[in-house]
This record gives sequence, structure tokens and C-alpha cells, in this order.
Amino acid sequence: MAIISSRPSVALVKTRWRKKGAPRSLADCAGVIGTNIWKISLEIFRHMEKEEFRFGSDRLVTEVMTEFIAFLVQLIDRAVYNRLSDADRAILIGETVRHLAATMENNQLDLLGPGEYRKPFIDLLNARFEEYAGFEYRGGEPGFSCLRFLAAKVSDAMAGSGNKWVIEQIMDIEAPEMVRLIRKLVDQTVPAAPS
Repeated sequence: MAIISSRPSVALVKTRWRKKGAPRSLADCAGVIGTNIWKISLEIFRHMEKEEFRFGSDRLVTEVMTEFIAFLVQLIDRAVYNRLSDADRAILIGETVRHLAATMENNQLDLLGPGEYRKPFIDLLNARFEEYAGFEYRGGEPGFSCLRFLAAKVSDAMAGSGNKWVIEQIMDIEAPEMVRLIRKLVDQTVPAAPS
């Protein structure tokens, strides 16, 4: 029988602006969103590591974090769908991905040495966005099939590390926390659509 730990609530989302009242561009919002997506992904990884899931190598960690990031970015895209015009939504998501690609590239250069990291990261995100687009959401919540897809992708990335219960951990513990944090992040960074 699997024992899946519960996750304490994480207060990761930081959206306080240094200059209050100043207008925020979509690029400003994307930078805040990208930074928080990175922090959320890192926190989910650390929580799983604390729960004794083995990652084995830095390359495996980046593969798993890329799966988290793809899931989180598509959650952002869905959450801002009714808040922004299609053009603004495309700018926000594009800038967020650029921010995340630069962060991932810098981390992989530090961890793995010289190499081409940005293009494979963006290619994988684009592939995942197409796949996630086929899943139904009800009331802003990803359905079982969507969560199962994320869990399977993370499990596939961790397949060589001998971990059991990855799918259950992602679906029951980590993904609901990701959804909660993204909802909070969007509410604090993207203005609500006018009525």
C-alpha cells in the first residue's frame, strides 16, 4: 500500500512590485510569472526529494522540472484566456516562455556545461502545449486525464530511477498544489477582465 504524504501549504507566490502604483507591462507580468513558475517547479522537486523520490542525475532533474514547467505554463494560458485579448495572451505566454528558457539555459550551463539547451526546452514546451490543448477543464480545473498525462510524463522521465508511486504523488499531492499556486499567481499579476 502506498503512503502518499500530504503537502504543507506553500506560500511561494511573490508578486509585490517594488514601485507601487506604476503601470505594469505584459513583459513585467511575464517576468514575475516566469520567476514564480520556476520557484514552484523547484519547490515541487524539493518536496518530492524530501519524500524520498530519487532523481539520480542533474539531467533527470531538468527533465522533470521541464514537465512541471510545461504543465504550469499551460495552466497560466488557460487562466488568462478570459482576462486578456488573444494578442495580449500570446505576448504574455511568449514572454513567460522566453524568461523560463533563459533561466533553464543558465541552470543547465551551470549543471551540465556547454551545450544547446534553449531550443530543446522550447521544442518540448511546444509539443506539450499541443498535447495539453486536447484536455478538458471544468471550472478552471484540469480534469483527471490532464493530471494523469502530467503524472505519466513525470513518471516516464523518472523511469530509470526505480521510483514507485510517482503517478499517485503527482496526481494526489503535487498537481493540486500547482493548480492552487497558479490560480493565486494569476489573480495577483493579471488584471481581471472588465465585466
